[in-house]
Amino acid sequence: MMKPIAIATLTCFTLVGSVLYTEVQASPRETNIKQEVIRTINPTLNRAKNLARQAAEQQNGGLGQYRAEAAMHGPAAGTPHEFNADGSITFTFTGGFPGSTTPTVESIVTVDPTDWVVTIDCNGPIGSCIR
Repeated sequence: MMKPIAIATLTCFTLVGSVLYTEVQASPRETNIKQEVIRTINPTLNRAKNLARQAAEQQNGGLGQYRAEAAMHGPAAGTPHEFNADGSITFTFTGGFPGSTTPTVESIVTVDPTDWVVTIDCNGPIGSCIR
């Protein structure tokens, strides 16, 4: 009689433990998914991306002389960016002469979405920008 109760108790603890473990394991993944959704549909990030790219284009002689890497032309979630503690967004990307497959310029551009001020932190040959 004790054996079935012991088996039932062990099974119950195993199932509860598995559910709790799965829930704990799922939480970081759910957080990452939520962050990715926010980045994908975030119009603020998209506008900041465009402003950062346009600042680099202007700084490097315009579209006839410079084109930013492909990531800066696609979805905002795919851009090389980071959110700063003060709410600004910093983009670090490369570019070069239009049609060239080898980038020659590295740009670090910060955009403050509260007033849309754009700051070029660095713009120079690849490897010259200190992060």
